[in-house]
Amino acid sequence: MKTFLFGLLGIPLTLLAAGTVEAAGNLEKATFAGGCFWCMEHPFDALPGVQSVTAGYTGGQKKNPTYKEVSAGGTGHAEAVQIVYDPSKITYEKLLGVYWVNIDPTAKDRQFCDTGNQYRAEIFYHTEEQHRAASLSKEALEKTKTFKEPVVTGIVAAGEFTPAEEYHQHYYKKNPIRYRYYRNGCGRDRRLKELWGSAAGGEK
Repeated sequence: MKTFLFGLLGIPLTLLAAGTVEAAGNLEKATFAGGCFWCMEHPFDALPGVQSVTAGYTGGQKKNPTYKEVSAGGTGHAEAVQIVYDPSKITYEKLLGVYWVNIDPTAKDRQFCDTGNQYRAEIFYHTEEQHRAASLSKEALEKTKTFKEPVVTGIVAAGEFTPAEEYHQHYYKKNPIRYRYYRNGCGRDRRLKELWGSAAGGEK
């Protein structure tokens, strides 16, 4: 696992040499789906250089979907988080590293106790530079992973992102007891530890 993490740290140098890091002060977006969006906000909220993290829906066909519609399946959307960050303070590769250790990359159309395409793990790239970085990080993970199952997380172009209803935003802060009950019952942290060991994300 250390090999994988060191590999991720090495990628930004290559991208920097290619001139893909924009000037300081320009904010960029990153969009990740990793199952229930309640559980995907906190890992990024805590990172220096991250300006905001918004829970929402992306990757589907219907305009302005609601939580009820997405959770029922059929719209094609995934629950996701959209991160606004300052690339002069934190790299996209760092965000990718945090993303991987907070999901189960071996699961298709589900994450932990939540099943269905709306809970798929997927990386939505906004630029070709992000596409390249995501592909490189996935390749690095495939080569260095300690688990046997293949990495099935998708990498697709970002489309329209619809913010979720206000009560979903930073749910872990608004309803900590209910959040912990859900997270523990879903077995998320247990599975993350199985996959990533001491490098696992999630609740400490």
